[in-house]
Amino acid sequence: MKDPTPRDRSSAWRERWLALRNGVLASPRFQRLAAAFPLTRPIARARTRALFDIVAGFVYSQILFACVQLKVFDLLADGPLSVAALAARTGLSEDAARRLLAAAATLDLTEPCGDDRFALGRHGAALRGNAGLPDMIAHHALFYRDLADPVALLRGEADTELGRFWAYAGRGASAALPPEAVASYSRLMAATQGFVADEVLAAAPLAGRRCLLDVGGGEGAFLSAVAARHPGLSLMLFDLPAVAERARQNFSAAGLGNRVTVHSGDFRIDPLPTGADIVSLVRILHDHDEDTVRTLLAAVRRALPPGGRVMVAEPMSGAPGAAPLGEAYFGFYLLAMGRGRPRTPGVLCGLLTAAGFHRPRLVTTRNPVILQMVIANA
Repeated sequence: MKDPTPRDRSSAWRERWLALRNGVLASPRFQRLAAAFPLTRPIARARTRALFDIVAGFVYSQILFACVQLKVFDLLADGPLSVAALAARTGLSEDAARRLLAAAATLDLTEPCGDDRFALGRHGAALRGNAGLPDMIAHHALFYRDLADPVALLRGEADTELGRFWAYAGRGASAALPPEAVASYSRLMAATQGFVADEVLAAAPLAGRRCLLDVGGGEGAFLSAVAARHPGLSLMLFDLPAVAERARQNFSAAGLGNRVTVHSGDFRIDPLPTGADIVSLVRILHDHDEDTVRTLLAAVRRALPPGGRVMVAEPMSGAPGAAPLGEAYFGFYLLAMGRGRPRTPGVLCGLLTAAGFHRPRLVTTRNPVILQMVIANA
């Protein structure tokens, strides 16, 4: 038998430590002592709260969903209202309105201010400042139905709502999708692109670049934001034919028709247009499996000249302080969608290197909870 390697020994010690730790934490006697002892009591209470938040999380999300459906945050935007006034405007009884507002207050979505009146809470106010977030929350109605039986979802036994909503996630010819099949998801992506575009453009290395190609650019919301921020940059968009037509109409209406060149096709089988010296992939790669990602990155590499650059911007696994968003939220969302997975920056760097890119590296964004960015040179 060979001697254990340092890594083997480290893993063995870690497993022993985990077994010891978990045995102690699972002990009812230890839990009682920790809750009673003054020095450990705050830790025990915090852990109890965190565990209960996991247990009750589905209720919290439904409270938020109800507030969005009833437009509670919009109703409170101009100042506090009485429960009676909110009940009248939402169509709820006063008792039901009070129950919802009180529950929302515990989540910092609303805030009581005396005399049976409520104002916006800190989270409610911040939510109103993120255009598109209410659209995403309303869209969760589909996700909730897909999560009704998570074991069936994990076993691949569920016919999912999200799989039907994201029409391109099917295995058929995406380029042949009719306009009605892409309309709903294109509108959602455009609505939620605002806060994403702000984060990307705050970190994007666009200085000195001549032309940007946005692959999977949807209705053009991201490129419209780029156009406003970088008036000297030429712009190109590539997406499925039905989606590209929607983008073309939006650019024309915004007076950008002469500045943005729109190309259509399916990047899984069609070549990308050339002429750009930087390519953006914003919330694209995590929607696809490894084979499609490899195909796309190879196509991007062929489309770029020497010295060109690619930037990948999306929610990633292992983001500092946002681990549940990557593996829990997006892990299950993409599972219900039918393909794709959240990836770490390291995995993305490896895929970029395999596609022929050089010096892939993580670029710090202002808010890793929303997205992270990896760039590489051609």
